[in-house]
Amino acid sequence: MIQRIQSIYMLLVAGICGGLTFVFSLYSLENEVEVFAKDDPLYLGIFVASAALALITIFLYKNRKLQFVLNRFNILLHLILLGIFVYRMLNLSGGIEKISEKGIGVIIPIISIVLLVLANRAIKKDEDLVKSVDRLR
Repeated sequence: MIQRIQSIYMLLVAGICGGLTFVFSLYSLENEVEVFAKDDPLYLGIFVASAALALITIFLYKNRKLQFVLNRFNILLHLILLGIFVYRMLNLSGGIEKISEKGIGVIIPIISIVLLVLANRAIKKDEDLVKSVDRLR
């Protein structure tokens, strides 16, 4: 059942976390050096772990409860990453008001969280459908 909508959402999360983080910069330093996810081991580790977790949960379609829990863990991982981004942005020179110096890559965790929430809704909907069919037997 890889053709389900939640699988598409999770595949998008894996593609975004695994691919777009190397294309878009996260932020720029004072001397106009752009920082990508591959430059910082913490960012790279979290993005790769999130992409791997999203790919793993795609193939757990037979165990929807575990898929739901792993997606929630992935959301928590992205919230931690978002917190690290906010902390680092506040410590950069210029603070938060110089948004043009902050890269577009900071938005990646927000997009991933939205996609994972949509995937969890679809998983919950499938679980409710299976439960309702079991009640009719």
